[in-house]
This record gives sequence, structure tokens and C-alpha cells, in this order.
Amino acid sequence: MHRFFTGSINEYEKSISITGEDVNHIKNVLRLSVGDEVIISDGRGRDYISTLSSISDGEVVADIVDICDTAAELPADITLFQGVPKGDKMELIIQKAVELGVHDIVPVMMDRTVVKLDDKKKDKKINRYQLIAESAAKQSGRGIIPEVKSYMSYKEAMDYSKSYDIILVPYEDAEGMEYSRDIIHDVMDIVSLNGSNSGPDGDNGIERDKKSIGIFIGPEGGFAVSEIELAKASGAKIISLGHRILRTETAGLAILSILMFMLDR
Repeated sequence: MHRFFTGSINEYEKSISITGEDVNHIKNVLRLSVGDEVIISDGRGRDYISTLSSISDGEVVADIVDICDTAAELPADITLFQGVPKGDKMELIIQKAVELGVHDIVPVMMDRTVVKLDDKKKDKKINRYQLIAESAAKQSGRGIIPEVKSYMSYKEAMDYSKSYDIILVPYEDAEGMEYSRDIIHDVMDIVSLNGSNSGPDGDNGIERDKKSIGIFIGPEGGFAVSEIELAKASGAKIISLGHRILRTETAGLAILSILMFMLDR
């Protein structure tokens, strides 16, 4: 079933209006017709199963059939702080991270980041990255569109993440795998404290508090020693992903895959 995102939806309304680019997509790309069923998400983890009731040049109207919480969202909000890589690797990272359940993504300029961007280029790239995130969210059946935030320096990113419940930093010189497994189990314990309180509230549609997890991934050259020291001073857990050296575009997806498998309900 095709999925579309729209703004805030009043669940007491009987129909939803779709405007903008999705109208052309529904009419001319998907060639949907009146009577076809679609999923419309409010972007906050709630899905509205709907039937198309009218299709015009500027608007598509869908009648609400059922309302349910999106099963695709994890019980914790995971932020990927990605050291900016060369070329178009960031696009692949964003696409796959969204598929794996990330809540938002922050491009981080680190000591060993090779790429140099002025503010104009940064803005242009963020706009493109957000489109990639939206497309991946639709394709993977997400209930939200993860946000690609503005570029940050490493220190800014560490300061930003200080309020998180846990920060994970995969690093090739970290302690052994048993320590890393213990940390992952700690993550499970932290998230389980929410119990059934995570996710949208069925009574009023307000998103309840979720635990927050930050993941820091270095660029192609890896982390500078000073960056690891700052991470430790900030309370981050320095973990290993195994005895192999992973590329920057692999490391984040590896730890996201682990967390998705362990946290998904």
C-alpha cells in the first residue's frame, strides 16, 4: 500500500486533504484511482488507513478508514552523528540509516574530515539530504520523516548530545567485544525503562518521551585521539564493532543494524 506524509491531522475529521507534489505523484506516476487504499502518516508515528474519494488537479481527498500507530518506529530515538565523508557516501548513509530506523542525522565536521564546504554548499546539501531521507522513509514504511540537521563541528555535536541517555562511539582501539556486548545490554535496559510508555499516546496523540541514543561515526580517516578523549569526558561509551576495520559508510549502518534488531518489538 502506498504511503504519503502530511501535516498535523485531526483524527476526529473523516477525511484528509493531500496537496502539493504528492497530487501529481498519485495521479500521473502511481495512477491511483478513486477507491484505492493508501496510508497517510502524520509524521509523528501515527498512520491513517484511507480510501481515495476524489482526485483533482490540485488536491486529492482521502476518507479515513482506520487509525493505528506505525509499527515501523523503534522504542528509542537514535541520532546518527556522521563524520562527513567524501563524495556521495553521505547520501547512501542517510538512505540506509533511515531504512534502519534512525530518528535524525547530523553531519559532523571532524578533525580528519577532508571535505570543505562553505555555508551555501552546506545548505544545498542539507536540502538534498532531506529529500533522500523523505524518499527512504516512504519506501521503508516509516511513520516519521527523519530530519537531517545542519552541519555541526565535533564539539558542537558533543555538546548537543549531552542530554542524551547514552552515547555510543565505535572505535577501532576500543575495549574487547565482551565490554561492547555489555554496553548494548545496558542500552536495552535503559530503553526498557520506558516499558509501554514509549510511542504515541492512544488517547491524545501526544508523543510520549522516548530514550535517546547518540551514535558518533568518524570520517574516512577515523577519529583523532583528542576527539575520543572528548567523547570519554562527555560520558560516551567507546565500543568495538569487531576485529575488522569498517569503512565510515559501513560502521554506522552496522551499529544501527544491531540496535534495530535488539530494540524492535
